[in-house]
Amino acid sequence: MPIFVSDEQKFLEIARRATECRIKRLEKEGKAKIKARTKRYLYTYIVPLERLDEVLAKVREVCKNVVEL
Repeated sequence: MPIFVSDEQKFLEIARRATECRIKRLEKEGKAKIKARTKRYLYTYIVPLERLDEVLAKVREVCKNVVEL
């Protein structure tokens, strides 16, 4: 089971030590899921599509490997 993170700053700290970050856009629901895979857990952060570009720019700075699904 993935661990849900509701705070953006906390997610960015987790993404800093992640091996891979994945972005999944859910157009019908109007949100996107950003997933950070660490050695032990998978963390999930949900963001509205309107804010995705600014959050994605921060994630790209922090995470080593970013994949869009």
